[in-house]
Amino acid sequence: MEAKTCAIFQLSFLCAFLFLISNLQTAIAAVSTDKTCSNTYKIYILTSCNSTTYPTDCYKSLKSYYNTIKTDPLKLCKTSLKVTLKTARNTSALVSSIAKQGGLSSAEKAIVKDCIDEISDSIDELKDSLDEMEHLGTGSRLHLQIANIQTWVSAALTDENTCTDEIDEGNKVSKSVKNKIRKSVVNLAKQTSNSLALINNNLKS
Repeated sequence: MEAKTCAIFQLSFLCAFLFLISNLQTAIAAVSTDKTCSNTYKIYILTSCNSTTYPTDCYKSLKSYYNTIKTDPLKLCKTSLKVTLKTARNTSALVSSIAKQGGLSSAEKAIVKDCIDEISDSIDELKDSLDEMEHLGTGSRLHLQIANIQTWVSAALTDENTCTDEIDEGNKVSKSVKNKIRKSVVNLAKQTSNSLALINNNLKS
């Protein structure tokens, strides 16, 4: 009787052990698959960013969205535009806060205000681009939509560069104000340039 009980116990233990091993193997396989996919997605972003003007900045801004982008060209472009739009809004807030601080000369106030207007236009153009990308059609309509997106993003980049050009001109803006604004706007312009490159390389009509 004791031998029979022992045999049953050993059989139960063996079954439980085999079940555990099976689950463990399934879990390892799933982790391995996820890791492989993650690496594939990250390599896709890295490869795509290599075609931009600022590949390191491009990859840094998009790598955390690899599981959203995967290997989808449209999602890549959308995500890049969304990230750029967020940066544009943060830049606008920074420049606006500088405009409100005391101690600015009348010339500085005028230039900073112009920069705020340029960034505001950039935000509108990036929003228009993103809205158009959310409603892409087919055929000749798609061709026109892509052309519009490229035009708007290019215009946004021009506005951002106009801001930095005005900030850099002569000695009308103090070094401290210039450095604060320029650093933020240059970062925005890099992201916008990268978004435009990704759109040009990945959106096809």
